[in-house]
Formats: sequence, structure tokens, C-alpha cells
Amino acid sequence: MLRDLQRIVEAVNQAPDFELALQTMVQQVKQALQTDSCTVYLADHEQQQFALAATDGLNITSEHPIHVPFGEGVISLAAQREEPLNIANATQHPKFLKLDAVDEARYHAMLAAPVIHRRRVLGVLAVQQQQDRAFTRDEEAFVVTLAAQLAVVIAHAEAKGYLRTVKQSPWLQAVKGLAAAPGVAIGTAYVVQPRAKLSEVTPRKTNKPEHEIRRFRSAVARTRQELLELSERMRGQIADETLAIFEVYHALLDSASLGQEVEQTISDGWRAQTALKIVVESLVNQFENLDDDYIRERASDVRDLGQRILSHLKERSRVHHQPPEQCVLVADEVTATMLAELPQTEIVGMVSMRGSGNSHAAIMARSMGIPAVLGADDVELSEVDGETLIVDGYNGDVFISPPLQIENEYRELAEEELELRQKVEQARGRPVETLDGTPINLQLNVGLNLERDWLDELDITGVGLYRTEIPFMMHERLPTEDEQVEIYAQVLEQFKAGTVVMRTLDVGGDKPLPYLPMQEENPFLGWRGIRMTLDHPDIFLVQIRAMLRASIGRDNLHILLPMITNADEVDEATRMIKQAYYEVAEEHAEITLPVPQVGVMLEVPAMIYQMHAIADKIDFFSVGTNDLTQYLLAVDRNNQRVAGLFDAFHPAVLYALKQIIERAKTLGKPVSVCGELAGEPGGAILLIAMGYRTLSMNSYTVDRIRWIIRHSRTSDLEAMLERALAARTAQEVRKIVTLTLEQAGLGGFVRAGS
Repeated sequence: MLRDLQRIVEAVNQAPDFELALQTMVQQVKQALQTDSCTVYLADHEQQQFALAATDGLNITSEHPIHVPFGEGVISLAAQREEPLNIANATQHPKFLKLDAVDEARYHAMLAAPVIHRRRVLGVLAVQQQQDRAFTRDEEAFVVTLAAQLAVVIAHAEAKGYLRTVKQSPWLQAVKGLAAAPGVAIGTAYVVQPRAKLSEVTPRKTNKPEHEIRRFRSAVARTRQELLELSERMRGQIADETLAIFEVYHALLDSASLGQEVEQTISDGWRAQTALKIVVESLVNQFENLDDDYIRERASDVRDLGQRILSHLKERSRVHHQPPEQCVLVADEVTATMLAELPQTEIVGMVSMRGSGNSHAAIMARSMGIPAVLGADDVELSEVDGETLIVDGYNGDVFISPPLQIENEYRELAEEELELRQKVEQARGRPVETLDGTPINLQLNVGLNLERDWLDELDITGVGLYRTEIPFMMHERLPTEDEQVEIYAQVLEQFKAGTVVMRTLDVGGDKPLPYLPMQEENPFLGWRGIRMTLDHPDIFLVQIRAMLRASIGRDNLHILLPMITNADEVDEATRMIKQAYYEVAEEHAEITLPVPQVGVMLEVPAMIYQMHAIADKIDFFSVGTNDLTQYLLAVDRNNQRVAGLFDAFHPAVLYALKQIIERAKTLGKPVSVCGELAGEPGGAILLIAMGYRTLSMNSYTVDRIRWIIRHSRTSDLEAMLERALAARTAQEVRKIVTLTLEQAGLGGFVRAGS
């Protein structure tokens, strides 16, 4: 039967449309099992009924759609039990439902298998036979296996909205993606394609390598000029922090590894286009295999840069875009440069088939106030161009050609969002404290070089987490001490009014450096963070020396150690920090070198119970809620199958966070939170209720969190926390938090933090 199963699945996947796919399947299942009838019922949860979608064998006596109400009939029973029902004579079963428009009196045996996708019943696959007998175990296994395969097909069709046509139901199904930038947008889809694609390059050899190298260098020069023009075009339209994105592109262009590798590949006999394809795709693969969200998204930058160089190699001129008014930018992979090329006044929303909230396109969208949904891979570019789209940047939904009623509802929501955005900006320049006078320190998480003063507008003076990995990822070798000093000094100077917490190199295992590649079966539990740098004291000492040298004249450096698991690691790390301090102090004897505070990142659950063992060695703790949640719940949040289990509102995570703050107070050590939970409205008030007073977050969430804090009472939040800790599930916790926000008149932020 395996061959029959493979043949049926292949035929279904090759069907040109969904209805034909279902009809093909029931016909082939009937033939393979030599049964008398095969039928597929699809679940309509909105109407609380099953709709007969395809059949081969049942005699339908009505032109109207056939429905089976939830809770009635053997079909509903199989769905309710979520297991197959093998009945020798279904007509005698107490749950048998006779449908007026269906003639099935001659059928006795029935095998009904629920079609389930990610714990949700999507339908039921039923086979029937005139003979009064139970189906064999092999036949049952065949149908159950086929139902599991069918679940994927139906889920895909449901995401694309095909089920509306099949079920003749007025309900609307959204295409699901990842919420990347908050807000709601309604506009005409404007599809943009890159001028050239590396995937379309046909490998070719050359016997004129010198000529090809000159062509490549010319294309790089024109790309550099193009990036300068795009950067200037965006100046004043986005925050200067975000404008620094283009510096990453220039760093990639300046990277000797990219140019040298391409030219070396050309010298090996390949044409410039082919050499560029080989090198860029290799770099893209390296980035895409990383598990750090932020750094993995640099693959998009590398691909975009490579395709821009390719367009100049192909002598393709820049496209002069003329998008319609109030358009939604749609692309297979929206990039920062793509956004910069379009007239900003016309773009109201963004949809990308690939990418995540850490992509540079998402960062720019948030800075520009453009609602964005990424990872919406069920959108067909050729089908949406020119269609009306609704982009829900809160829930990650995209509605294609929605009914007028839905559109009007979202227009009202968009107006409310605009009013909310204008309102929260009014809190800038005012003290960040609760209504009953509890002060909260808000800081930033940053990962790019900052050169211009944009903080006056944002009103934030400190950095709770500066990721130092980027300079290491942008080089073809370890950056020198002097190169690191220059980068760190820019950040320390930029935030000289506050403190800057610099996390030491957090690579290895899941985030290997391009020039120090390694393979591990389980990188999340492998050679990463402090484990790698302690094994390479040469790398660690140079980085610490660079940080210390950059801090000269600026007494605002804090050093943060990542992925700490035991006290021995802290002992060794602090010993080397002292060694580096004495070396730099001796080299600069004419000045007094500031002594930096040293902290430990709490992200490995074991350290919650070892805080007392390292308290005398460090000055502060910082909680990384992302990895702490991942390790506590044993969930890889990048794995789509289990990502739904990743939830920092899980009661176990809340208990761990509460334990951390209580232990830190007992030890007399300050503790901050730099994970995503701190930048979420519900997460922020939970943390404040626990006693956390320093929260670090991305720039686009600061205004909202500041406003919420200024309109909350600590006493109310503590009562909320008590109820949340008594909850059994993350969903219960969210309901409690939502109710608290609504009672405080902050209900508008519930959607913003969802």
C-alpha cells in the first residue's frame, strides 16, 4: 500500500487547484482500497459544521451544499474523539445521522479518520462499503496516514483562503505571517522584484579573468555609489539609529573577504557573475544556518547586496518605481534598500514572504511607522498585485481582497492606532515612574554602530544590551584591537550620559564565525558564549582590552558575560578582565582608567540557583528572557512545529523571574531585564510587579512602555501578579494581564503587545 499512498499524495500535490486535488484524492483512495465510497468533509469552525467537499460514491440528490452540524453523526464523533472510527454497520450506530440530500442507505461499513493539523481538526476522511464488515488494520492505517498527509494540504489551502470557495461560507481566512512592525494598513498591493537574481545565474567559465575582475570591481563601485544615494535619500525620514543599517551594507562591501573571494573564484576560471553567485550563496548559507535571530537575518543583507552587484554586472539600470497611492509593498524578500528606493509617502504597509522581526527591513518599517508582516509564505506574488490588502502588524495577518465590512473595521482600528501613537509620544521628557511614584529605568537594546545623536527625541540615555557580534561577523578575520576600540568608542560616546552594557562576544555553536566554522549536533547546548571565549583567551583578552581602551575618558562601561553556567566560568572571566585592566592601565599610566562594572547574563536556568556562588565576583545581573524561556520550556523557538509552545508568560517562566529578583535583592545586587519580554506591554508590567526597576528594549517600544508605566499603579500591578502566579497556563496569565490593562484605561495597548 505504500506505493499507492505515494501515488495518491503525488497526484494531490500536482493538482492545479484545491477542489480538483480533493476530487482526485477521493477517487484514487476508493480505487486503492477497492471500497464503494470515499468522501472528504471540511470543518467550518465559524459556522460550527462540516461541509461535504468531495466524494466518489455518494449519491447527492440536492444542488445545495451538504452540511453536518458539529456534534451530530459519526463524522462529528470521529472529529470529537480525534481518533479513527472503524464501524462494521454505521447505519445501526446510535450516532448515525441520515442526511436528506444524500443517498447512502446501501452502505454499511464506515471508516472515518479525523484530519488534524497542529491539534486542530480540519475535517474528516471517510470510506464506506456496502458489505457489513470492519475494515482491516492495514486499511485503517492507510486511511489514517493519508488523513495526516491531507491535513497539510488543507492547512495550506485554508491559509490561502481557498476554503471560502469550497464551503460557500462568508467567513474570511487571513494569510498568517509574523508580526514584524505594529499597526494596521489598508492599501493596494504593489509587488516589487529584484532587478537581478543570483538563483537565475547559469554557471559559466572564462578565459579572460583579468577582464572579469575589472567588470566586478566596476560593479562594486557603482553599487557603493547607489547605497550612498539611498542612505542620503532616507536621511531625515528614519531615525539615525536605523540609518546605520546602510553602514552594514558598506561594511559588507568593504569586507576584504567578499571581494577577495570573488576575485579568487574568477581567477579559478569562472565568470564574474558565476563567481559572485558562488561566494554570496556560500555566505548566505553560513548566516541562514545560525540560530541567533538577529545575526541570521544578515543573510538577507548579503543576498540583497550580491543581487545589486549582479544587476550592475548585467548592466541593468535602476527601476523608477511609480507605485499607486496608499500602496502595500509586497515582495518575496523585502530589503532595506528596496524600501529606500520607493517613494515613502506612498507606502502604508509591507508584506514579505521571507524574513523575521530582526531583519533590517522590519527595523526600518518600525522606524518609519509602517505596519509589516513577514514570513507570509502563503501569499502568491502573481495573484496579489493590484489587489486590496489589509496588513495587521499586531497579529501577523494579511487579508486579500477583504469584504467591505472587514475593511471598515480595520479602518477604524487604524485611526485608533494613529491616535494612540500620537498620545504616547507626549510622555517624552517626563519622568518614567508609576502613578504612585515608583521610578523605572528604561534602556535600549542595540546591535548597530551609532554615529549621530538621535537620542534627544527618544529621551533614552543608556544601553542595557550592546551586541558586539556584528563587527566579528562583518570581517573575514578577527577584527583587530584597534578596530574594536573605534567601534566601541562610538557607542560609549553616543550614550555618555548613561551607561552602556557591552555583552562580550556571544558566538560559537549556533552562531559560528565565518572564519571559525564548526558543526554541532545540538548547538543550543554546545560551544557558545563564554564557553567559546574562555577556550580562546586570545580573543577574549583582546576584546576586553578594546572595551577598556574605548572607555578612557568615559566612565560608563559595563561588561556583561553571556551563557554563564557555573562559578568557575565567572572566576576565569573576571581573572582575565583584571589582567586586561592592569595591562591597559599600565600602558596609559598618565590617566586613571575607569574600573568597569562586570555582570552576568542569567539565561541558563542552572544559574538561578547559583547566584549566591558568584555574587561576590560581580556587580550586577541581567536577565535574558529569550534564552531563559527557551531553556526552561525545552522549546526551539525557531522550530515552526513547536514555536507555539515558546511563551514567556508561561507560569514556570514567571516563577523563575520572580525567584531571580528575590535572590538578587537578598544578595544586594542590581538586576535588569534585556529580553523581549521587557518591551511587551504585558511583560513590562509583570516585571515591574515582581520588583524589576531596569528594563531594556528595542527603540520602537520605548514610547509605549513609558506611557504604560506612567499610567499604572504598583499596588495594582502587584495584585495582578498574585493572580498571574496562581494561573495554570500562559493563556490564563494573558487574560489576567489584559484585564489589568483595560481596568487602568490602557486597553489600547493590549493589541499593541499581542
